Amino acid sequence: MSKSSTEKAATPENFQDLRVKQPPKNSAGIGGLKAATSHAVKYIKSSNILKITQNINQKGGFDCPGCAWPDPDDERSSLGEYCENGLKAMAEEMQNKLIGSDFFAAHTVDDLSSWSDYDIGKSGRLSEPLFLPEGATHYQPISWEDAFKKIGAHLNALDSPDEAVFYTSGRTTNEAAFLYQLFVREYGTSNLPDCSNMCHEASGKALSETLGIGKGSVTLDDLYKAEVVMVVGQNPGTNHPRMLSALEKTKKNGGKIITINPLPEAGLIKFTDPQNPIKILSGGTQLTDVFVPVTVNGDVAFFKAILLKLLEKEEQDGNVFDKQFIEEFTHGYDTFIEDLKQFNFEECLKLSGVSREVFNAAFDIILNNDKIIICWAMGLTQHENAVDNIRELVNLLLLKGSIGKEGAGTCPVRGHSNVQGDRTVGIWEAAPQAFLDKIEAKYGFKPSSKHGYSVIDAIKAMFDKKAKVFFGLGGNFISAVPDTNYSAQALANCNLTVHVSTKLNRSHLVTGKEALILPCLGRAEKDYQKTGVQVQSVENSMGVVSSTKGVLEPCSDRIMSEVAVVCGIANATLNERSKIDWLSYKDDYSLVRNDIAEVVEGFTDYNHRIKQPSGFYLPNGARKRDFKTQSGKAQFSINKLPEWKIEQGELVMMTIRSHDQFNTTIYGLNDRYRGIFNERRVIFMNKDDMKERGLKEQDVVDLKSKFNGVVRKANKFKVVGYDIPKHCCATYFPETNVLVPLDSYAHTAKTPASKSVLITVSKG
Repeated sequence: MSKSSTEKAATPENFQDLRVKQPPKNSAGIGGLKAATSHAVKYIKSSNILKITQNINQKGGFDCPGCAWPDPDDERSSLGEYCENGLKAMAEEMQNKLIGSDFFAAHTVDDLSSWSDYDIGKSGRLSEPLFLPEGATHYQPISWEDAFKKIGAHLNALDSPDEAVFYTSGRTTNEAAFLYQLFVREYGTSNLPDCSNMCHEASGKALSETLGIGKGSVTLDDLYKAEVVMVVGQNPGTNHPRMLSALEKTKKNGGKIITINPLPEAGLIKFTDPQNPIKILSGGTQLTDVFVPVTVNGDVAFFKAILLKLLEKEEQDGNVFDKQFIEEFTHGYDTFIEDLKQFNFEECLKLSGVSREVFNAAFDIILNNDKIIICWAMGLTQHENAVDNIRELVNLLLLKGSIGKEGAGTCPVRGHSNVQGDRTVGIWEAAPQAFLDKIEAKYGFKPSSKHGYSVIDAIKAMFDKKAKVFFGLGGNFISAVPDTNYSAQALANCNLTVHVSTKLNRSHLVTGKEALILPCLGRAEKDYQKTGVQVQSVENSMGVVSSTKGVLEPCSDRIMSEVAVVCGIANATLNERSKIDWLSYKDDYSLVRNDIAEVVEGFTDYNHRIKQPSGFYLPNGARKRDFKTQSGKAQFSINKLPEWKIEQGELVMMTIRSHDQFNTTIYGLNDRYRGIFNERRVIFMNKDDMKERGLKEQDVVDLKSKFNGVVRKANKFKVVGYDIPKHCCATYFPETNVLVPLDSYAHTAKTPASKSVLITVSKG
């Protein structure tokens, strides 16, 4: 009897040989060099390693498929513009082992689902298109032509285009993403959920409301010139390691760094540049000046406490707020101040979990400086009150006049390498009408103006059998989304699931009645088309669009580029009824950029500007104090404290990544910056919470969450005592995504609340 969809979606409940060490107080350095080198040597062809390291993130080279941290505008390191996890990403995507029909003939889908995510990912590069017929146990080869026909037949058999879901991962380039959304809109739906829905959607909502643009306002140069950089709910040492080099420059230039996070993270304590022998010998640079160990989701309370004290100082002494900026460039100040006075400082401080001593140290730095940058990531965006979290940060920046000037502003640090670019070129289930009007003017068809499914909505639609085809352009959907069991059943309810991927992942094993895996080129591989090797483009976290061009030969002659895949499916699905010559785009990507230049704001003369070695900046009104809000000014906002209650015996769980992980990709089983080796099924707990529950180090426990009457369970985790606030705990995802309720998400943004899940812990 074959496994159920929920059984195949679950990570195996098997322990390795857990070893726990004292977490280090320094990051990168020799340890980072060793880790990066070992992964490269083990998994990448030796002849390719030098090509990769010489060209990754270099001008004229290819963009790292990892995070979206920007590259310097000026000179780049001759030793390499990459980090440890960037090279791990390349070792993952450019594996020297290929898998195809022989591999899948030897392994059933059920067998593969019993493997760990690490073993699945390391099985090798996908080398040919594959098909899983209804009722079959093994994937089998299929031609590209037949795969495209099958997708077209399924899509054209639906009663409505809205019965199809088209998901996008943030690794997709601008060219592929633009064509993908264009195909989906001509097909007739707006169902374009993407990974933004699960990470920075709350940032986009909050920033659009308050500053008129759903992106950050700073440049890399601003970070170097800031007087204060606040890093909130973020672990750059693991998730954006090259950011540490920028923070080191902040410190070198006299800036201060305040870190606000439930966990102390080694990367923000101290950084040793692995390319600088002097730094290695001297022990590196101390980064954080004040560490604020806020309780999980205590951020609004902490920032309200800061705002209340700033107001007190302003009323006593004056010259704390930038009154000229507030008067000229903001709206809603009086209402905001009136609301702020309703809160009690002592209550806010208590709710934040921060001591008076630590608060005072952070407050003094903020009080005495005006060039402030606030950086943040998932630690702020994955809560039910995520939008409030970010709007409160903006309130602080507005009071200090720290928007739209050198060394100041907002910095949401994006995860995947082109997640921001995908949204810019139209991957959006709720695209603005102005964008849709330009599509209609350019191509002659009227796109649906009805908002489509976000990720949460798409899962519910598939579960309810209102959506019957799922198409994933990149990503590992089942391991990224919340409520694993529910989401697995949702996918299983589909008639067809399709994934475009470079390598095997768990989503390929949790299928609809039929399933396709379409193998695509990696970012580092040359993209050969009729007009030659193609150049593509991406947008980084700070709004810079730059070129990316592969340097390695493709691993197989049976894989396609994402652009070619999209064009092939569009041609097979829309056929003669399309107003677009889809196959011409496949032959020459410059034609795609010509279209983007006509449709998307800021891309005028795209093909010429993309040839600039450092790329070009997209327009950013907030950067120039041109706030495109309803009032035409930056908007103060009214935000509540989180409204929730922790019952006796409950803990607040936040899901986190290990250092051997990027999003859902597991590079290894170590998390050396937290002292964890050879295991992922762990729960980090405050030692007082352990004592109250009679737990000891490495005791085996089961976890349970309860939300709206539904109980969810995750069994067999080992307890690790850690420096984390009382009543809080942390676990790795995707192992505990099963505990995250689908209906717990950020208001107005629908970002899953994966960082604030109420759970109980019991001995297994």
